[in-house]
Amino acid sequence: MLALAVPALGALIAEPLFLLADSAIVGRLGTTALAGLGLAAAILGAVVYLFVFLAYGTTASVARRLGAGDLRAALAQGVDGMWLALGLGLATAVLLLVAAPALVGAFGPTPAVAEQSVIYLRASVPGLPAMLLLLAATGVLRGLQDTRTPLVVYTTGAAVNAVLNLLLVHGLGPVPQLGLAGSGLGTALTQIGMAVAVAVVVVRGARRHHASLRPDLAGILASARSGVPLLVRTLALRAAILIATWAATDKGEVSLAAHQVVVTLWSLLALALDAIAIAAQTLTGRSLGAGDVAGTRATTALMVRWGWWSGAVLGAVLLVVRTWLGPLFVDDPAVWQAMAAALVVAAVGQPLCGYVFVLDGVLIGAGDGRYLATTGVIQVLLYAPLAVAVVAFAPSGTVGLVWAWVSWTGYMLARAVFLGVRARGTAWMVTGAVRT
Repeated sequence: MLALAVPALGALIAEPLFLLADSAIVGRLGTTALAGLGLAAAILGAVVYLFVFLAYGTTASVARRLGAGDLRAALAQGVDGMWLALGLGLATAVLLLVAAPALVGAFGPTPAVAEQSVIYLRASVPGLPAMLLLLAATGVLRGLQDTRTPLVVYTTGAAVNAVLNLLLVHGLGPVPQLGLAGSGLGTALTQIGMAVAVAVVVVRGARRHHASLRPDLAGILASARSGVPLLVRTLALRAAILIATWAATDKGEVSLAAHQVVVTLWSLLALALDAIAIAAQTLTGRSLGAGDVAGTRATTALMVRWGWWSGAVLGAVLLVVRTWLGPLFVDDPAVWQAMAAALVVAAVGQPLCGYVFVLDGVLIGAGDGRYLATTGVIQVLLYAPLAVAVVAFAPSGTVGLVWAWVSWTGYMLARAVFLGVRARGTAWMVTGAVRT
């Protein structure tokens, strides 16, 4: 578990470092630019994360075939997932380019913030197909029990992204100052390079084991069908995140700017905890593929304990450093105050997050997508009234932002209840190379 989780931890932490670097660099342009980045990042994150099944579903299916002893079929399944990702990425890029103003306008920001958000989204569009291809290729490597290659690629990408964004946003020498557009373009270029690097590794493995690299329509359609439940689950999760952003937007520009940084920090900790969930996906898929039910149960119990304690440690660290973080991102003291208050709530909820992410990973690895989809929709329906109450009754400013984060913790509690009930049963423990 540690051999998988530790490298996955490094790769997952590298992902929000992209947005942390963007936030720190763009924050020097002012509160309006940072708020614009926050809204655009929420929308782009929602769009990309809709297709996270390309990573999660591929990880589970590849790991099952690996556990059953059929490496060639595992690689062929992975290649089909990558072709699906590339097609979806191209189509989504065109849609986002056209729909960017409407998507931003749906949140009701000020005209200045809306303008900045649209600029960032459209500058990011060239990297969207690469983002989805990277998801699928990373899922293949995780399913093959290789989390070290993604670690190298993601950490290198985070460093390159920071340099590119600094150059393109503020300009240096012959490089023009592009403002927020430079941030989107720098991230897009970095994502393209990362996708190529990971895809090359998968292609080499497929050639070595004589797996076909050509698009297989039947295999692509099978990957798409198996991804539908995870897509629904992801839609529900992103809907909850967008609802939280809507609640923060209602509390004013300062609250939205603070919310952007708090969400980014929360995502950093969440993805750190998700390293154990990645191990859960790969180990669960492989052990169920090999028919080892007892081993699956024992590994699940171990990873749940790791999730609780890791969340407690990360939450304690966040509580200690929360008041020092504001000046790293923006020069506005009002944003600092709002951030520090909301981070208290985010820190207290970290142990619960660790439990949720681990069990989510276990059930994804088991291919239990239908349960995750159904309960995911129910959880959003339970959370939405809490967010509406925050918008209706909580005051603007720091207090309103804190209540928005309290309601988000309630959403995580609902997820914990549904996941815990399922994990205690046996319906999800289906064995074999292919879940039927």
